[in-house]
Amino acid sequence: MDEITAHKRASHNYDSASNDEKVVAGSFTEDVHPPLRDDTSSMHRQRERDERNRNMPEHLRIPVADNVGYSPRLTNIGNSIGSAFSAALAPFIKAIRFLQRRTNLTFWIILSMVVGIILGYFSPAAGKEIKPLGDAFIMMIKIIIVPLVFSVLVIGIAGHGDDIGKVGKLAIKTLIYFEVVTTLALAIGLIMANLVKPGNGVILPVGSDTSAVKELADKESTSITWANEMFLIIPESFFKAAVDNKVLAIVFCAVMFACSMMKADKESKKVMLKINEALSQVMFKFVGLVMNYAPIGIGAALAATVGANGIGVLANLGKLIGCVYASLVIFLIVVLLPIMFFAKIPILGFFKAIAQPWLLAFSSASSESALPLAFERMREFGCTNALTGFVIPCGYSFNLDGTTLYLSLATIFSAQAAGLNLPISTQLSIMGTLMLSSKGVAAIPRASLVVLSGTLAQYDIPFEAVLMIMGVDAIMDMARTSVNVFGNCLGCCVMARVEGSFRGEEWREEEEERRYKKWLDEQEKAGLLHKKDEEDHLSDVIVIRDDNKKETLHQEKVL
Repeated sequence: MDEITAHKRASHNYDSASNDEKVVAGSFTEDVHPPLRDDTSSMHRQRERDERNRNMPEHLRIPVADNVGYSPRLTNIGNSIGSAFSAALAPFIKAIRFLQRRTNLTFWIILSMVVGIILGYFSPAAGKEIKPLGDAFIMMIKIIIVPLVFSVLVIGIAGHGDDIGKVGKLAIKTLIYFEVVTTLALAIGLIMANLVKPGNGVILPVGSDTSAVKELADKESTSITWANEMFLIIPESFFKAAVDNKVLAIVFCAVMFACSMMKADKESKKVMLKINEALSQVMFKFVGLVMNYAPIGIGAALAATVGANGIGVLANLGKLIGCVYASLVIFLIVVLLPIMFFAKIPILGFFKAIAQPWLLAFSSASSESALPLAFERMREFGCTNALTGFVIPCGYSFNLDGTTLYLSLATIFSAQAAGLNLPISTQLSIMGTLMLSSKGVAAIPRASLVVLSGTLAQYDIPFEAVLMIMGVDAIMDMARTSVNVFGNCLGCCVMARVEGSFRGEEWREEEEERRYKKWLDEQEKAGLLHKKDEEDHLSDVIVIRDDNKKETLHQEKVL
């Protein structure tokens, strides 16, 4: 545990400070008293310039030009134009600042969703034209994922002790929890499909070209095997995994790297922790910048979805869409809410914490868009860095609750639409198949359609139903993706409760450090805190790491 001592110096004379005084943040050290800037070299350069100016011959000197710049008339014209622009933009700037104070990101996301739906409905062509704006948002999010996941996971594991066995125990508990919850999701999908029977009365497009669906089925049979599943975890190269955005492979590399740091010498470990700490801080600032663009990207993505599919698809397959949404709501009420009660997770606080990640996932139909914000919100809510950095990326591949529920329901829908009455034994066999094939699908493009097509081919169910599902897949993808994010965030909290670290001492120290750094940044930006004052604040805190102690002591020495 960390031993924190508040040390207040009577004088801020850095010259008298010992070079051995350190701050330990997490488990790496920083200088308590930053050395004064050495001005010896700059003074020497100034003396050389003065000496050169005194000894330089006159014919080598460059005369100083008079009246450098624009004429006074042009300067006045430029100033007048600048003042006019400032006066014209002043009302807009005031309105933007007012909205920034009175609103938040959630408000703008909801507003952009409404605008996107209206634009896509009344002007489908314009909605489809602005689709690249939505794609740009997803691409910016993908830039963040690899460095953020890697740095957060390395700091979380290697920065809090040297017990490698603790990581293995957490991995086993996490995988067991994921398997149980996804199995319940599959069961609810099967039950709802048999009760509602969304495929009855649906007329399949018999005779249509199903070559595209057969290609997806062939891809499933070749790509989703136990060997390929293993190589989704163990990459050929870290950089290849980073380029392909294979999150599970990045998690594997980060865990191996962190465990190697635990075995390395203290100096090497300290250097790598400093690098990863700096990288994680920069990437979370990067997340903040990208989130400013989120309303534009989400509005454009929704406009393109509505413009491409239209509202008319709801009439053709409305029963299927309604059944998927109802099943996901039932899964939330019957499975996830009882888990929250059992694990004693604050329900209202949890819903408030995941509101923005859930909205991002629902509106963009992409789990990747919500991943960085889910990291940040779960750390603020009560989960430690180590646990958050491990559980959420693993859930990205193993805990796709919404996707697994949808796959079981869509499979039975396809059989019902084809007029097939599958016996219970066959449905249980389909459930077992999906338990295995749905794991790791996040790394496969159009994963749900790939797994669905392969399952239909295995049980000789006609492919024509997949052609109809393709038309409304984007609408159902929004719901299942948002449930995936909800389930991953809840899994993170449950594992924190199981490990005994939910809002514990370790989390409290991490959160206090984050809040203090944020406060310093805000004070400095507002001009209320100078750099020297910030250094004085930081120099008053000494954090000493002692892994042999089981308690954290707080002492103050007031001189």
